[in-house]
Amino acid sequence: MADMNNSRIRRRPSHFGAQVVAVAVLLAGSSVFGATAALADDGPSTPPGTEASSAAPVKIDSSDPDLKMPEGGTLAPGKVLDIIQVVEDEGGEERREDTNADIKFALQAEVLFGKDSAKLSSAANSRIAAIGAEIKKQNATKVRVFGFTDNLGSSAHGDVLSKQRADAVQSVLVKSTGSSVTFEIRGYGEQYPIASNATEEGRKKNRRVEVSFPRGEG
Repeated sequence: MADMNNSRIRRRPSHFGAQVVAVAVLLAGSSVFGATAALADDGPSTPPGTEASSAAPVKIDSSDPDLKMPEGGTLAPGKVLDIIQVVEDEGGEERREDTNADIKFALQAEVLFGKDSAKLSSAANSRIAAIGAEIKKQNATKVRVFGFTDNLGSSAHGDVLSKQRADAVQSVLVKSTGSSVTFEIRGYGEQYPIASNATEEGRKKNRRVEVSFPRGEG
């Protein structure tokens, strides 16, 4: 099977401290090299229902003589990946991921809650309200709020705590977005880690609440 890739990564400063822009265009039967190179150790989680794929906009002629295929090689179905832009503050407390279709915010649990608690801290409301403002800006009517924990403690406890934290974030979001928004709220516990649970640094990234919603048109 022949793979064809055209990927580009560039970095530039932003008000968050650092911004990574990953552009990955897959022409035919290729792997996600461009996106994964940018996201490396802390790529986005993919809970059920959040995966996205796109069909290739241009048909590729597998018999084109300009395609240098090995003897017997064939092209896999072509597809185009979303452009992915990731912005994370220097401390990793807040992360924003943009694609052509969706926007996702990830807030570390430490900036929202006390240890092993689902009670929002005094600083949490302003962070969540800022996400609510973006939801309104994008005219999103369906929002996912997913909670996650690390692998310390029992799995059952993590499931309950992550759901309680997702509920707490949603309760603030609904105040700034209004009654026209439908929320999907889930607690995944230690499932779908975005970093290794072998270190405290990785576990800190995994303890998070993600808020995602479709990007508005125009």
